[in-house]
Amino acid sequence: MSLPILYSFRRCPYAMRARLGIMLSGESVDLREIILKHKPQAMLDASPKGTVPVLVLSDGSVIEESIEIMCWALAKSDPADLLLQRTPALQEVAKALIQTNDGCFKSWLDKYKYADRYPEMSEQYYRQQGEVFIAQLESLLNKNQHLLTDSPSIADYAIYPFIRQFAGVDKTWFENADYPNVQRWLTTHLHSSEFKTIMKKYPTWLESNQSFKFGNRYSD
Repeated sequence: MSLPILYSFRRCPYAMRARLGIMLSGESVDLREIILKHKPQAMLDASPKGTVPVLVLSDGSVIEESIEIMCWALAKSDPADLLLQRTPALQEVAKALIQTNDGCFKSWLDKYKYADRYPEMSEQYYRQQGEVFIAQLESLLNKNQHLLTDSPSIADYAIYPFIRQFAGVDKTWFENADYPNVQRWLTTHLHSSEFKTIMKKYPTWLESNQSFKFGNRYSD
């Protein structure tokens, strides 16, 4: 049976999230790297919304949302209990955190990152709105090494690609901000072997006509 096909863009935090879920589960896919300015017709045929990630399963069905791709992979194999099946109460906390990240925080992150496109308010204002969520994470990380326990869960892997993006808008400010726990947590993930694996560069599918085996079985 052919492997599922994952359309991905290396720097997109949603696509990072999907790749993390697949790799951590031990599942494998054929990865097709794209550039957003030149989207493959095959991807658009599968998912007309035209955003990544897109996972086309072997039976032709399509999963278009990054968190659903994570859950699909981890439902097949979750050796570290990233889905928190053994602690149902924490599942609801994780779900709420991810919803806040994907909703309110992501909206402020976009305005902060592209403040020149939103001249109604200043970059500093947008950053301060985003800091509400950063402060929430700081408080959680004051209790545990990771967001919910001393081990990472789906919440950590689903959220840190977006905090990475927030930190990158003004690295000097972030490194000197009063969020030592978030800084430690983010650094830990960015220096991890998992992150290095999912950030490996691949030629684009349209240019190379190649897809690449990706997943735990194919990790270097």
